[in-house]
Amino acid sequence: MSVNPAMADLATDAARATSQQHSMSLLQGLRTYPHAVMWSVVLSAAIVMDGFDKVLINNLYAYPPFQREFGVQQPDGSYELTATWQSALSNGALVGEIIGLMINGLAIDKFGYRRTMAASLVAVALLIFIPFFANNIETLLAGQILMGITWGVFQTITTAYAADVCPVSLRAYLTTYVNMCWVIGQFIASGVLKGVGSRDDKWGYKIPFALQWVWPVPIIIGVVLAPESPWWLVRKDRINDAKRSQLRLISKSHGQNSGADDVIAMIQHTDALEKAVSAGTAYWDCLKKTDLRRTIIVCCTWTVQILCGSTFMGYSTYFYTKAGLDTSHAFSMSLGQYALGIIGTMFSWVLMGHFGRRTLYLAGEGIMCILLLVIGLAAIAEASDSAKWAIGTMLLLYTFVYDATVGPVCYALVSELPSTRLRAKSIVLARNCYNIAGIITNIITPRMLNTSAWDWGAKSGFFWAGLCGLCFVWSYFYLPEPKGRTFGELDVLFEHKISARKFKMTPVDPFMSDLARRQSLATPTSNESRIVQTEEFGKV
Repeated sequence: MSVNPAMADLATDAARATSQQHSMSLLQGLRTYPHAVMWSVVLSAAIVMDGFDKVLINNLYAYPPFQREFGVQQPDGSYELTATWQSALSNGALVGEIIGLMINGLAIDKFGYRRTMAASLVAVALLIFIPFFANNIETLLAGQILMGITWGVFQTITTAYAADVCPVSLRAYLTTYVNMCWVIGQFIASGVLKGVGSRDDKWGYKIPFALQWVWPVPIIIGVVLAPESPWWLVRKDRINDAKRSQLRLISKSHGQNSGADDVIAMIQHTDALEKAVSAGTAYWDCLKKTDLRRTIIVCCTWTVQILCGSTFMGYSTYFYTKAGLDTSHAFSMSLGQYALGIIGTMFSWVLMGHFGRRTLYLAGEGIMCILLLVIGLAAIAEASDSAKWAIGTMLLLYTFVYDATVGPVCYALVSELPSTRLRAKSIVLARNCYNIAGIITNIITPRMLNTSAWDWGAKSGFFWAGLCGLCFVWSYFYLPEPKGRTFGELDVLFEHKISARKFKMTPVDPFMSDLARRQSLATPTSNESRIVQTEEFGKV
């Protein structure tokens, strides 16, 4: 076998970049990549907008002016949206998101991150007119579906972009920051709803709809100025553009010694390794060879996020009112819930540094299962005021645990575990699995809580505790640990079919010291303690 000198040099540079990524501390990463952090935060602001927009509908279900405008009169003279229309409105957005997500995966591959996101922001600014001027529930539903198409774009593109532009030391923090953006958006929306809570006219819900116009323009400006993903540019064979983009992510004081050439070499090397396994970048390629396992894992990981009982949080205000709290206390509890979510996400950054993704995911699922059981048990005596407040307190504690574990860690996992060539499409498929599960939960949850349907109330905690327990079992057997791994190392681990429970302790040597031997196929000698090496690379 002969060695291509260019490929050998590329592998040497890539090995040097990999070593630098492993040795880079969090503080060094922040000093070297401050612009990557800034641009990732700028694009993630779209998720703040998304969280603000989406939480409005679910929390307006408990708002009297909204109930009178779009609900039906109950025997006691009050108004309420039927469980059917609650499900339709919540699911309308999810249906739109499924469509938008599939379009997003194709658009990113063709047009890149920046142009795809800018177009979606323009579209959402125009579509806000529909819910704002809606005078019947059918028009409101149409607006939810159409706006959902743009929301689908924001939900995945921000996570994929953060994973692309950040080094290993920052990757988990900026991908999980997306979860904080969701919570910030929900917190702002709940504050706005509490602020207009004293109004008894249509403007009580029209003002929150109008405030959605605040977000798109400044975010569009940030997106236009941001650098394109170096990974996307390399896949398009625009190597010089990729290097320029990489330099824009690095501090000017580190520009001369940043190793930008080595990073681009690492990206090229990883891309070549993945081409050797699967040359395609279509949705169908997510279901081939080793990518099938990776796709299944990210799809299940994101589905766990909704099946572990987090649906309770989306209906928090409505749930609190059904638990017996008045509307004012319900909105106050929701504000406290989202504030705890923000604190929990920041706490997750500390926990991930010590325990990694897998351990945190499992611990979160276990604790949330117990809390859901407590909520169900408290519901048996929910006629008393103390039981009602106990349910609310447990839901607040559940929110903190969720946003310190499963909520943010999910974003790190789904961005790290797919191959780089299929990352955007794998995240799209995973989010759509989440949305499909969301459609199901949005059908059954209103019926669980609605007095005109099943009327389970807080006793539905038993149901979600059971599902959360099943999620724990799946995670234990199938969820791997990607902490501290470069994307090239993860490729090798998946290619050699390493068990999920052994990802953490399996040594990986993607670059053999001898350049000639680097071209050969590694043959591990033991399943228990093997040093995994790369497949053939650069053969002529």
